[in-house]
Amino acid sequence: MTSLAIVGAGAIGGAVAARLVEAGVDVAVVARGAHADAIERAGLVLAEPNRVVIVRVPVVRTVADLTIGPSTMVALAVKSQDTGAVLDELASVAPTDTRVACFQNGVGNERAVAERFPNTYGVVVMMPAAHLEPGRVEAYASPIPGLFDIGLASGAVDDRARDLSALLGRGGFDARAVPNVMRWKYTKLLMNVGNAVEAMCGLDAAALELVRRARAEAVATFRAAGIDFASTAEERERRGELLQVGEIDGSGRSGGSSWQSLARELGTIEADALNGEIVRIGIGAGVRTPVNELLVARANEAAADRVAPGSVDAADLLAALP
Repeated sequence: MTSLAIVGAGAIGGAVAARLVEAGVDVAVVARGAHADAIERAGLVLAEPNRVVIVRVPVVRTVADLTIGPSTMVALAVKSQDTGAVLDELASVAPTDTRVACFQNGVGNERAVAERFPNTYGVVVMMPAAHLEPGRVEAYASPIPGLFDIGLASGAVDDRARDLSALLGRGGFDARAVPNVMRWKYTKLLMNVGNAVEAMCGLDAAALELVRRARAEAVATFRAAGIDFASTAEERERRGELLQVGEIDGSGRSGGSSWQSLARELGTIEADALNGEIVRIGIGAGVRTPVNELLVARANEAAADRVAPGSVDAADLLAALP
């Protein structure tokens, strides 16, 4: 692999692109609107706890503008709700043997991508980052900005997974190629079922109870469906003390990806790919998932109504449960 095409230059895609360009890797990003304008005009600002840099990152406006050769890997870094539209574009310009890596939350992206591109890679992303204004991304951990576990979605590890890990290592990330990467992605999904709660409600006592119940439902569905996932102890061992979160410009970290969707008033949120996945697994396994069903419905309403982060009362959500 000699080049990486990153579709989505937001929090994760933008920070990865900036660091890889600094390391001399051949990278291009797809960005849109004011964000693309700012990157094209003045470069991409990467803010970290110990530095702020401006990196000239090659940017195009659509997937169709990418040059995808035999040695190009495509990294999907868009929100999960945008994967379908991106795949339609990618399928029109990329050969079916193109290697596509999903730097995304949830476990459904790999299924969707593999239907069109059999060489699909799952990537577990652990990286506190934000994108709240055009031309700027923030990565809050230092000196290691993020952890990545990479492998074929089918369960194997190949040279391309190792190559991608090595490229990310050049950018200062902690990256490893792992067998059965989806096992780790299900663990990350378990961690992400609270994203909608954080975005809508913050994390008071009632919100934490919602998160606890949502995760309990997720574990029950995984077990009933026979889905393997890494234990809490394994996840803690992987993360260890590697991610040291700091302040940028004297301010603390903003909220996670769902919080940022509300803050930016995007009109959409990734609840269908996170809590909705728990609901789908539960239906197939015969397990009720009322908490996750409620979170999907209310998070989508909040996004569509463009409510501010933290403006929903978690106690009201608890009271609405059957």
